[in-house]
Amino acid sequence: MHELSIATAIVEQATELARADGTESVSAVTVRVGELAGVVPEALEFAFEVARDGTALAAARLVVEQVPARAWCEPCAAEFPVGMPPFFWCPDCHRPAPTLRSGRELQITGVEQAPVPS
Repeated sequence: MHELSIATAIVEQATELARADGTESVSAVTVRVGELAGVVPEALEFAFEVARDGTALAAARLVVEQVPARAWCEPCAAEFPVGMPPFFWCPDCHRPAPTLRSGRELQITGVEQAPVPS
């Protein structure tokens, strides 16, 4: 399950980001996962729960924003959904569309600081 190595990397990077901001604990990490990134969001969420134990993210939740795959057809100047399994043919002109505009993302987009108890 490669999601565990991805989750471990997310925990490590989020910990570094939190330290750089002077944060001791994190309440949430938001990631964007593209439809064609080869990552199963549910498996990533499970792996994150395992990877976060014993870290500054021990109580953090993972927020997964799924990004649909979209291609661009230059002749039509049209963007269209690729779907799963991916189909890169323009629905308007019926030509292959070589440009993928979204769907391969796998990035941390936010790290939320846990509230400091008073």
